[in-house]
Formats: sequence, structure tokens, C-alpha cells
Amino acid sequence: MASSNAAAGVDNTFRKKFDAEEFKERAREREKKVSDRSKSRSKGPPVQRAPLKHRDYHVDLESRLGKTQVVTPVAPLSQQAGYFCRVCECVVKDSANYLDHINGKKHQRALGMSMRVERSSLEQVQERFEVLKKRKTPGTFSEQDLDERIRKQQEEEEELKRRRREKKKEKKKGKVIEEEPEMDPEVAEMMGFGGFGSSKKS
Repeated sequence: MASSNAAAGVDNTFRKKFDAEEFKERAREREKKVSDRSKSRSKGPPVQRAPLKHRDYHVDLESRLGKTQVVTPVAPLSQQAGYFCRVCECVVKDSANYLDHINGKKHQRALGMSMRVERSSLEQVQERFEVLKKRKTPGTFSEQDLDERIRKQQEEEEELKRRRREKKKEKKKGKVIEEEPEMDPEVAEMMGFGGFGSSKKS
């Protein structure tokens, strides 16, 4: 009987008790927060952004190339190392990443453009062709000019190869002449160049 009293006296209050009402209330609050967020986002009309346009300025990547600069941690962003974007007010460390940034979604949105391109009509394409035809100078070359230039270049390469072969032949002939110089035998004997061909004395 003492054992049954000991079991009845065990304190299990440290265990978490499941309260269904409390969890239902938490779920209602969470749903209310989510719906409030979605309502606050959709209050205004959707932003209409302009389609992508051609860049009307030159991207300057080479102006600071090869120059040294002292960089301090307290310097403003525009004077820190790397490329500074005035639109987004950020610094990008190298030219490749800078180009990625100015062509990217974040920068284009800051300029008020979407990442969609406006579709051109037939008239716009025809006008563009006309502008390009007018801009074309008469000194430019056609396909025939290109073929002629390729042919001339091949002829020049063949001529260069022919000259190289002739030079090699001349060098070989020159070496043969140098190896066997023509000398009077009497003069050679007086100078002591008696007979290089053999070691026998006659």
C-alpha cells in the first residue's frame, strides 16, 4: 500500500500540456498578420515601368586604369576603390561586375525600367534600316571586296613562303661554299695548310 501512495505523489507538472484553444488563437493571429501584410502591399496600383532602352552614354571603364589611389575606410563611397554607381549608390570592385550591375535588374529598376524589351513594328525596323544605309560610307567594302582581300592575303602569304624557301636554299649554297673555299695550293702550303684531308705526309 505504501508503494501505491508513492506513485500517486509523483510530480509531473514539468511536462508541457497541450492546450488546443491556445494554439488555435496563435494560428488566428498568424493568419491575421499574413493577411495584413498582403493588404498593405496591394494598396496602391501596380507600378508601370518603361521598357528597356539603349544606353545613351559611354561606360567609362578605362579612365582610372593603371592609376594608384590611397583608399581609407572613412572615404565616401564615390572615392573608394572600385566602380561607383551613382544611381544605386554602391561600389563594385571590378569592371566585369560593374557591367553586370548596370545591366542588371536592380539598376534598371532604379532607373525606372523593367527588364522587358519593347516590340518593334515593321515601320520602325524599316526606318532603322534606312538610317543605317544612309550612315554607311561609300568606302566600306562588300562581299566581293572581302573575297578580293582574302585572295590578296593568300597570294602575299604564298609569296612570303616562296621567299623563305629561296633564302634557305641560298643559305645552304653559302654553307657549301664556305666549307670548300677555293685557295691556291701553293699559298696554302706556304701558310701551313698543306692537306687537311689526310694525315699522311708525302
